Amino acid sequence: MEDSTSHRVVITGTGVVSSIGVGTADFLAGLRSGRSEVRPISAFDTTGFAQALGCEVVGFDPSEWIRETDLDTLGRASQFSVSAARMALDDAGLTPGELGLRDTLVTVGTTDGEARDLDALVETELRQGPAAMAPHVAARIPAGRLSAAVAYELGLSRVEAVTLPTACAAGNYAIGYAFDAIRAGDVDIALCGGADAMCRKTFTGFYRIGTIAPERCQPFDKNRKGILTGEGAGMLVLESLESALARGARIHAEVLGAGLNCDAHHPVAPDEDSIADCMRLALADAGVTPADVDFISAHGTGTKANDVTEAAAVRRVYGADTAPPTISMKSMLGHTMGAASALASIGCVLAITEGFIPPTINHVETDPECGLDCVPNEAVDSRPRIVQNNGLAFGGNNAVVVFGAYPEERR
Repeated sequence: MEDSTSHRVVITGTGVVSSIGVGTADFLAGLRSGRSEVRPISAFDTTGFAQALGCEVVGFDPSEWIRETDLDTLGRASQFSVSAARMALDDAGLTPGELGLRDTLVTVGTTDGEARDLDALVETELRQGPAAMAPHVAARIPAGRLSAAVAYELGLSRVEAVTLPTACAAGNYAIGYAFDAIRAGDVDIALCGGADAMCRKTFTGFYRIGTIAPERCQPFDKNRKGILTGEGAGMLVLESLESALARGARIHAEVLGAGLNCDAHHPVAPDEDSIADCMRLALADAGVTPADVDFISAHGTGTKANDVTEAAAVRRVYGADTAPPTISMKSMLGHTMGAASALASIGCVLAITEGFIPPTINHVETDPECGLDCVPNEAVDSRPRIVQNNGLAFGGNNAVVVFGAYPEERR
């Protein structure tokens, strides 16, 4: 519950690197049209895998956004996080010089950090021996680079840079961390989100447990076959309402509340009770009821276990016959790991500001065990005022964030 010292937290900037669009405008167009860019994976040698399609970012030039850092010192995931952060800062109408005068938080969630580079180093050592390993590549592997590189690129010195490795819910964890810091008055502005690059390690892990789809991702569909791995980054500028109003910023939306929990029930299997509890925590923190929520952006991976369990948790919290539309952006983006809930958060903000609900594409027949309106295949015009975004991860790490329109208009 808020006390007299808590601050309202608003979103003033967004930045996106994704397979369906680089930059918020292209990302919005992709969500509206139900775009998906599935192609054979090129990030690593896929020989031996029965299926190896994914959602890679292609045609992306990081030099357009990264101006102060030698690109050779950044792994691909760091290039994504820095580029998306620069886009978000531009969207917020701030310069690095202006931000450098303020106490700032940078928090980035990730699943793999720079595991793509680690994969490459291991492969090089196996093929050519340790002498062939490139020291400059080894130096960019630490996951902390994803947030530290943002601070370095923007010339920030009054900054806390945090990387949160809470797997596939990490983007929401990072947003929740920034939300709490601003609400408490520790800082009044933050850059937060998530980033990951396609890598062999994670693809192989999902492949070995039988959750890689052969052709397409079909969340909540009766015949869904699993995930498609993806990559990218989503970064947001969060700031206190006082800060945003003082500088005349354009406010996209408001962060109303967040809920986090970790059940540690199973290494990979989701737990219905825990997911439901996390949603309740977020709604209570936001001060809203289930009836106030206009749609849910689900974790929605397209695996048999996740979709049934998450849908059951939604029905438990919202009611079997009164649950709002529940969609999965992973049907378009693939599973971008630590970036997933950050990109979905930006999708939620765009849905609020642009008046639509994104679709769940590739849908043929809803699984009766899920029993939700997943907004199949085509976006619908709507005026969502309050939206819930779910992020669920291995190990029972759950993070749910609730966003609202600004100025807030309750029905």
